[in-house]
Amino acid sequence: MKKHVSSAWFLLVLVVVIWSANWPIMKIGLRSIDPWGFTVARLAIALVAISILLLCMGQFKRPHKQDLPIVFSVGILLFAAFVIFIHEGLAHVNAGRAALLSYTTPLWVAPGAYFFLKEKITRFKLIGLSLGLCGLIILFNPLSFDWGNSEVAKGNILLVMAAVVWAASIVHVRSHQWQGSVLSLTPWQILVALVVVLPLAWFADTRPTQWSGELVLILLYNGMLATGLAQWASMRITQLLPAVTVSIGFLLVPVAGILLSSIWLGEPFTVVLATGMALIICSLLFQINWRKFKER
Repeated sequence: MKKHVSSAWFLLVLVVVIWSANWPIMKIGLRSIDPWGFTVARLAIALVAISILLLCMGQFKRPHKQDLPIVFSVGILLFAAFVIFIHEGLAHVNAGRAALLSYTTPLWVAPGAYFFLKEKITRFKLIGLSLGLCGLIILFNPLSFDWGNSEVAKGNILLVMAAVVWAASIVHVRSHQWQGSVLSLTPWQILVALVVVLPLAWFADTRPTQWSGELVLILLYNGMLATGLAQWASMRITQLLPAVTVSIGFLLVPVAGILLSSIWLGEPFTVVLATGMALIICSLLFQINWRKFKER
């Protein structure tokens, strides 16, 4: 079990690197493709890539009947709703702020984990959660929003909704009694997402795609790494670590995302951002239980 937990922390670092880099990458991609087209493309690429991998491994198989609830919930919530919410929101909000808003997940996971998973909120978890939320409050400054702009308001709301649906997915993944492996179920979950998204994309108000080599690379990165590899890893992490720990661990994504967006896209980096991010990093250290203090 200790080995599995160590691998979970390694996967967490991998996910943070892939997803944090993806925020400015997605922002650049959305200049050339609309949010619905982006969503369909990344899901389709992820489905093909993971299916080929499983076929080569000889592990491609139909999901067990008992796994159907997790196939549908993760497919609809995590692969469909979460992805389209962040794409639509990112089209109207700076990449750094978008990363922050969509990662307010601990606000919604903590009560869900307490009531539905019966996870004990220990002293260290409470301190870590409090520090993380203080960091989010500092970074999340509603007074700085241009609420008079309906598109900006819509973007902010969609990004918070993304955090809510992801939190619901984390709680279900943590509570589900898995029969198949996370990897073997992933293509079916993506297929469910495509079935949901395709008809909606058909009727959505879209714009022509401006194809280029850069856009192709962005779509491949999103499909194979950000959706395929990282989403699988995130579910595996959720299986192995407590839900609150997972949600706070993922707070490193907006921290790194804000830094990368500042470097790549020229988005402003202020003292307020630095303070908020420092609190979030401290919250993660409490979750890791860095010095292995024991709860008295």
